[in-house]
Formats: sequence, C-alpha cells, structure tokens
Amino acid sequence: MIVENRRKVIDELDLGVERITATLSRLSAAELRAPSALPGWTRGHVAAHIARNADSLWNLLEWARTGVEIPQYPSVAVRNADIEEGAGRSAEALIEDVRTSQARFSAHARGLPEDAWDAEVRAMQGWAHPAWYLLCRRWNEVEAHHADLAAGYGPADWPESYVRWALGSTLTDLAAQPPERWGALAGFRLTATDSGESARLGWSEGGPEAAGSGRALLGWLSGRSDGAGVHLRQDGALPVPPDWPHPPAGF
Repeated sequence: MIVENRRKVIDELDLGVERITATLSRLSAAELRAPSALPGWTRGHVAAHIARNADSLWNLLEWARTGVEIPQYPSVAVRNADIEEGAGRSAEALIEDVRTSQARFSAHARGLPEDAWDAEVRAMQGWAHPAWYLLCRRWNEVEAHHADLAAGYGPADWPESYVRWALGSTLTDLAAQPPERWGALAGFRLTATDSGESARLGWSEGGPEAAGSGRALLGWLSGRSDGAGVHLRQDGALPVPPDWPHPPAGF
C-alpha cells in the first residue's frame, strides 16, 4: 500500500501532525511539564521527540537523494540531548517546531526523485531498509506518540487507514522475528476478528489465542493500550507484548 500511495501517506502524516499541534494547543504550561505515557518523559519531551524524529528522517531522505551516507542521528547522546533541550520550551515554540519539522520532511518527500525511493538507508538501530519505508516509520511515530501525550488521543482516534496498514505490518513483522523476541507471546495466535488477519507465534492447535478488533489488537501490541477489547480464548491475563515497532520482515 505504501509504495503505491506515497503521496496519500504524506498527506496523512501532515494531517496527523496537525492533530498533534491541536492537542498541544489545548495544554497549559503545567500540563506540558506533566508526565506523559512514556516513563521519564514529560509531554514536552514527547513533543520535542516528534519534531526531532522528523528531522532525523529528513536526513535519511537526503541520504537516499544524494547517495552520500548521512546517519539518522549523529549519536544517541546527541539525540537525547536535543530532546532534553527542547522539552522545556513554551507551547508556542513546541507547536511551531513540530509543525515546521513535519513541513520540511513532507516537502523533501514530495520532491524526492522516483528512483531514490528504492535507495537503501539505515535506521539508528542499524537495520537497513529502502527509503520508501521512512514514510511507514514516520506514520508510526506520529500516531503512537500522539497517544503518548496522554492528553485525550488514543487508539480509538487513530485513522482507519493507519490501523489497516499498521496492524498488518505489526502482525507480519512480529511473526518474522526470532522466537526469542516474542517474549510472553511465544506460543500464541493473534487474530483480528474484523479483518481475519492473524499471526502464529509458534502456535499449535489448542494453544493460547488473543483476539479482538484490529484497532484493539494494534493498541495492545503497540503498547498504547492495556488490551481493552482484546480477549484470551482461555483463562488468564493478557501477556505484556514485546517492544514495538519491530524491524520490518523484508521487502
């Protein structure tokens, strides 16, 4: 879907960032300094990260355009320092930063030469992918971190287009991980009751199954919900999913 509809996804990213800035505009200075859903980060940290992520992915678009390697971030230390520096700014400054950094990323993406989209770049974590996958990565960042602001936006508010793509990607990528990375989900089958999509994580007949709507599954698997709407086909509590997002399964 992403390859065929890149411009539509870029439009979705712009709309998603406008929703983020609308949420930020409703927060007081004290609320911006309050804890987010991410441990150790305030809402200001999350907003600063959203902006710096756009800049970091811009770097990878430029790598794809020029063929000259540019790392996503100069280093983890620089990434963390930039987020920390930006977290304490005013709402107006944070909103402008989030909006401007997204506009810069989108402009670069819209102008990227067609042959550059298949150029290989590399994530900060070290795994390689074609440049078009940057749009996927940014979509996860925009929607998941909006929920992380813990300010009234969550999985129930995610656009249906995002849920359709991200659920399929999550199930495929999770199933392709080595079994040791499945964590507490090893042996499970995950099933979306509305779309029929599923992933078998070493599951065999009669084994545990977690099922729910695609939206509920994505919220749980991404760590953005407590599993509301996801049900086990046997007694017991829902396990804690492994860290998300997962490296892509392949292209």
